[in-house]
Amino acid sequence: MSNLIDAMKAVNDLNRTHGVTQRGGKKYTEVFVRVEQFRMAFGEHMGIDTEILVDDGKRVVVKAIVTHKGQTIGSGMAEEIRGSSNVNKTSALENCETSAIGRALASLGLHGGSYASANEIAAVSRKEKAMEEQKAMPDISVQPLEPENVSHETEISQVPPWTVFYHNGQEKQKCQTDEEYREAVINLARSYGAQKRSKKQFEELWEANFAHIDMLSDESMKQVEKTFRLQSQ
Repeated sequence: MSNLIDAMKAVNDLNRTHGVTQRGGKKYTEVFVRVEQFRMAFGEHMGIDTEILVDDGKRVVVKAIVTHKGQTIGSGMAEEIRGSSNVNKTSALENCETSAIGRALASLGLHGGSYASANEIAAVSRKEKAMEEQKAMPDISVQPLEPENVSHETEISQVPPWTVFYHNGQEKQKCQTDEEYREAVINLARSYGAQKRSKKQFEELWEANFAHIDMLSDESMKQVEKTFRLQSQ
């Protein structure tokens, strides 16, 4: 037990000093760092095993368990949708295994700043989008856009509608192109700034929309990031 407590303290210290800052300001201790601390604390007395539960060409599900003398003392599961992000186009299985190990370690108290990282939360929308694309559903309803956010000069994107969310996860509107989405998110951030919303709500707003923000071009993402930074001050 004392080794586990020491390892928990070490990971918490590393989160403050070496945690990777996510968009929104939160820090996350990467899985490989936590595995190193796990091994330093327990050596070969504990093990980490992984099992592929699903790999059907569309999605991957992996279970990870932490064992001690043949007994399971921690576990975690993860799911990735093939093609839902750049890394999942080529390494969905490896990415899923890493996430499962991270959650298994989190179940022991060796978390990365939160039980589910900002990346894991943001990935939810990307996974949902990828699953919808895999279903190849031709009819996707589009809610009417506010006139000031509609660009008639931009070619309609072939991806499903880009969804804009409020900070609490409530859907605000759907956009037909990435340009419309960028302007809609920027306008929403400006409205939050005008209302003097808290930094916490700005962080939640960013995380709620991160899945699509992450799909924007580098230049568009810089514009959105700059607006969030200025409006949240």
